[in-house]
Amino acid sequence: MLAFPPGTYTALVTPFSADGSSVDVDAYERLVASQVEAKITGLVPCGTTGESPTLSEAEQRELVKRTVALAKGKSQIIVGTGSNNTKKTIETSLHALEAGADAVMLVTPYYSKPSQEGLFQHVAAVAKAVPAPIMLYNIPGRSVVELAVETLLRILEACPNVQALKDASGNVTYCQDLLQRAEGRVQAFSGDDPLTLPLMSVGEVGVVSVTSNLYPRAISELVSDALAGRFAEAAKKNRRLHAVNRALFCEPNPQPIKAALALKGRMNGSVRLPLVEASSETRARLSSAMSAFEAGHLGQSAVAQEPAA
Repeated sequence: MLAFPPGTYTALVTPFSADGSSVDVDAYERLVASQVEAKITGLVPCGTTGESPTLSEAEQRELVKRTVALAKGKSQIIVGTGSNNTKKTIETSLHALEAGADAVMLVTPYYSKPSQEGLFQHVAAVAKAVPAPIMLYNIPGRSVVELAVETLLRILEACPNVQALKDASGNVTYCQDLLQRAEGRVQAFSGDDPLTLPLMSVGEVGVVSVTSNLYPRAISELVSDALAGRFAEAAKKNRRLHAVNRALFCEPNPQPIKAALALKGRMNGSVRLPLVEASSETRARLSSAMSAFEAGHLGQSAVAQEPAA
């Protein structure tokens, strides 16, 4: 089986208690179970959508342990282990693998603002120490630096266990340049829900999605249509989801997705500082977009199948 089969991967949120002091384990397990029920391709716990910078080491390990217990063999488990500390990234990755993860995902180091050589050396060090498939995560809007195509090509040459990219470059030409030059050596996945269909139209093979926390089957159906070349059908589904996707990114992620899940009664909307809960205006926007999506003919079909948890 491919380490990163084409499809939909959910960048899981981490539910917290109302005051943010602890992980709401029950809500997390319900979320994972609902994703498994929806037959999601893969789960990504402890990524940046899961607020990894604010999780303790013990919390990260417990979340991975519970994800493995609920989803191993049913969905791929790709643990977010990246940070701006190479040594810590290696240690976290090894612990995730010991717990049963299938692969790890490394976000481009944030704040440190490494050079392209620094990015190369960081990934190479992790790839050498971690005996598992690796997905890189390029998100220059949050990490300040972009993983250049030239650098990624160097990484692919030097690190055969680097096999996939979560592409949140926001630039459709980035993946086209990469895929043309990589010649099949890497699979690229959208890291930006509103751009999933455009990116798949030029060769990406799925999405690491925030929206699928809320509507896993709806996102999976859109991605499945695109993978099968049913782009007209995928485009209809994409239009139905557009307002929801846009609302989910109108404030820093994961504030809006947690608010949306709270509106559905699946968890409370708490996040950890320096993030703050979504504003009343965002909650109203989400409520309107979600209601319109769920009332729509295509949306009604998809939502009727969504897990209730």
